[in-house]
Amino acid sequence: MSEPFLTITDLHAGYGAAKVLHGLSFSVDRGEICAILGPNGAGKTTLLRALSGMVRTSGGIRLDDADIAGRNPEAIARRGVAHVPEGRGTFGPLTVEENLRLGAYPRRDRAGVETDLNRVFDFFPVLRDKRRDVAGGLSGGQQQMLAIGRALMLRPRLLLLDEPSLGLSPLVTQELFGLIATINEQERITVLVVEQNAHLALGISSHAHVLETGRIVLSGTAAEIRSDEKVVQSYLGYRV
Repeated sequence: MSEPFLTITDLHAGYGAAKVLHGLSFSVDRGEICAILGPNGAGKTTLLRALSGMVRTSGGIRLDDADIAGRNPEAIARRGVAHVPEGRGTFGPLTVEENLRLGAYPRRDRAGVETDLNRVFDFFPVLRDKRRDVAGGLSGGQQQMLAIGRALMLRPRLLLLDEPSLGLSPLVTQELFGLIATINEQERITVLVVEQNAHLALGISSHAHVLETGRIVLSGTAAEIRSDEKVVQSYLGYRV
């Protein structure tokens, strides 16, 4: 039986006087991939920032058995939440390996860090080949792999991905989403993915929620949302 792992209740968030999220409530089961879809300005990125403690919120956010609402980003990261922001956020002057090791900064288990470094290299062999290259010299797809790899070094229980396909070619995007699905299947990491490419996001997700102006306007299984062409065109502006 599925088990709620992340539970969001009446979540409000914004920036100063500007309110962006207006009473979101939904849950994500343990070990599933859940897609957050919607047009630009719908509040998708703000939702991920709220979950990782980067904006002020009101309402409830429970991760497994812990209330993480209102906690700072470091405390939330220590709870096992890893956030890969839009634009990747890699440290260009540092090497690939240095970037990856930065992802393990809260950890003290050195042997485990070495094991996970090799685990990341197994998922992304190109990063092993380029481990001593500076991150700024990588291609866009390689930088996105590095950003996800760095997040995995935290050994997360919840992985937040913000627009992982941004700026990538269709071929690289297909490869990347396949890797996300593989990581989820093998590691049983719960994944919340914000994505404009509805077709790819729904292809790897169990459930999805569509946001519009900071509110959930549609929820269901990925198959249900994919099959409702009129609704998808209305909210997302393109076919899936």
